[in-house]
Amino acid sequence: MSEATLLALFLPVCWGIWALIWLIASFRVKKTTRSEDPLSRMSNTAPIWIGAFLLAVRPSWLGPLSFRLVPQNLAYYGIGAVLTIIGLTFAVWARYHIGRNWSGVITVKEDHALIRTGPYAIVRHPIYSGLLLAIIGSALARGNIAAMLAIAFMLYAVLRRVSIEERWMGETFGQAYADYKTKTPALVPFVAYG
Repeated sequence: MSEATLLALFLPVCWGIWALIWLIASFRVKKTTRSEDPLSRMSNTAPIWIGAFLLAVRPSWLGPLSFRLVPQNLAYYGIGAVLTIIGLTFAVWARYHIGRNWSGVITVKEDHALIRTGPYAIVRHPIYSGLLLAIIGSALARGNIAAMLAIAFMLYAVLRRVSIEERWMGETFGQAYADYKTKTPALVPFVAYG
């Protein structure tokens, strides 16, 4: 295999390994007691799928969106690949740490626990933080307009989901969640905001 082929396969393989871990972990979760309505869920999910499409599709299919904003060289690709690996690793650590309370959609689980340790001591939404970092890394490695648009779609979906989850966690855990919010940033470590 050529170096170009290996580089072209590296990030998709990283995302594939992440997806496999996610799939396997999804079979062991608690029963849901509250779930987001389908229309709201679609408003969160559609931008994620659009962003994933923009990152995964062949550049030749993108027309003017394939125009490169970031130079195509090994340095930018390497930085993007490292950010992707760090982000995916952080998300997997968070997924492991939240355990059976996890859901792919916004829910409250039976006997839902407020997790404040591990990555949840660093940020309140570490899965989203990790995935955003991974998406930024993959977009940097890809370097085209479509990839930058993917970041925007993903950011919209994450911020929308965070706002709903914050409200639900506040309703579920009351003062304990309010205290957690005052001590732990939402998405970016060491950045204090609601």
